[in-house]
Amino acid sequence: MEVFTLRSLLLGWQCLVLPVWGLDGYTAAVYEHAAVLNPPWKIPSTRQGALRHMKKNLDIYQEQVFAASKQGAKIIVFPEDGLQGFQFNRTSIFPYLEPIPDPNVVHWNPCLHPTVYNGTEVLLQLSCMARNGNMYLVANMGERQTCEQSDPKCPPDGRYHFNTNVVFDAEGTLIAKYRKWNLYFEHAYDTPKTVQHVIFNTSFAGRFGIFTCFDILFYEPAVSLIENYGVKQIVFPTAWMNQLPLLSAVQFHQAFATAFGINLFAANQHHPEYNMTGSGIYTPLDFPYYYNSESSESKLLVAKVPIITSLQNHSLQPEATAALLEGDNYFEAFVLQKKGGKQEQIGPMERNDPGDIFHNIMMYDNYTFIPLTDLKGNLHICSNTLCCHVAYKRSNCTDGNLYALGVYDGLHTMHGTYYTQVCALVKCAGSSYDTCGQSVTTASDIIDFGLWGNFSTTHIYPEILADKMKIYRADTRGWANSNYYMIKKGMSAGLITAALYGRWYEKDCCC
Repeated sequence: MEVFTLRSLLLGWQCLVLPVWGLDGYTAAVYEHAAVLNPPWKIPSTRQGALRHMKKNLDIYQEQVFAASKQGAKIIVFPEDGLQGFQFNRTSIFPYLEPIPDPNVVHWNPCLHPTVYNGTEVLLQLSCMARNGNMYLVANMGERQTCEQSDPKCPPDGRYHFNTNVVFDAEGTLIAKYRKWNLYFEHAYDTPKTVQHVIFNTSFAGRFGIFTCFDILFYEPAVSLIENYGVKQIVFPTAWMNQLPLLSAVQFHQAFATAFGINLFAANQHHPEYNMTGSGIYTPLDFPYYYNSESSESKLLVAKVPIITSLQNHSLQPEATAALLEGDNYFEAFVLQKKGGKQEQIGPMERNDPGDIFHNIMMYDNYTFIPLTDLKGNLHICSNTLCCHVAYKRSNCTDGNLYALGVYDGLHTMHGTYYTQVCALVKCAGSSYDTCGQSVTTASDIIDFGLWGNFSTTHIYPEILADKMKIYRADTRGWANSNYYMIKKGMSAGLITAALYGRWYEKDCCC
């Protein structure tokens, strides 16, 4: 039998993958765009009508390229669906689509050679923007490709429609395109035959990878680009609809970048009426971001970012975590027992009243919860093979504010199918248990905490979200004794959510 406390759990050598960056950096820009939309009953049925509509958004893009150029940006990223908006079907999207040649086969600069391909007016304007702004430009647009009926996957109308990102270099040359692999109820588009791992080179910072919106929740192509192709910088157009308490844009995108120690440039749509807001330039050094659900204003973010030269394993000395725990006895009471390969709780944890355990729907999944009833304490809760633990101390408490520790270990099947393992400390929307798991955006209780669990997956995204959508990073995090943990102390804003969001990719298809 092995007995250990949270202190002993953490006072070992921890192996983390941390980024190493050079002294030089570069300036990057992302634009959160309030795309000019057509009312559903006024979607143009002709190419000229579609071009008039897209010109309204292209003119805004041009203004932002000029503004970013004045601030020295080397690359700018625009959001998914930024040129035409959304809410299309297969017929209504067609006038907006353009043929896009394969940059791996054809060397083409539309701004210099505009007549090589017919029906490429948008590509021409994007190319000239990049060239005139002297910067790399990433945009999302609709693509069409004719197919033969002998192709067993060719749609009945004889053409493929793709949700495509295009990349232009600072001369205006089309250097990359990526077709979205994980579509999110996008009935106007087709899924490509094979997943693409698209990497493009830049003159100022080396290699970048690219994927789109819903892709970030899956192994292919997002995680594969990082783990199998060694990409350390990602450009990420998205039209992300925020889902609290676990999957708001700034919350999860920052957690993704933190987990891998990469630069992630996320450009979102700005349509609060669709819960769309939240863009950021997430780097190992800083993470400037924009989230505003009260205003209709778009936002250009420009920031200096590091050039990450490698991802290396680093061992944290015992002192690195010991200092965080010094004098905080409330972290000390959690005693675990390893017996016959199974973890059980002993000592103080036996005081938990099973009657306090309750179930509630959070993020469309049936979570198991236990409430935080004291100013400080230690709690645990289990679901299937996952056991989650929290040691906490509350201050600045407000009567009626209810917090709960939740756990879920299972297949998520609403709005996509994927397997999650989640430990989440959440603020409930009210004072009753049935409000736990609902959307919350304000909080006043300051909570120091250690959160950990015996995850079966190695892909865990650490999230800390505070009052008015402020995001934090953990003071320390990593693996210890087969548990993944994070610790945070001294926050200046009330806690909304602290979560270890695990994705067990291997179980997406079967459980």
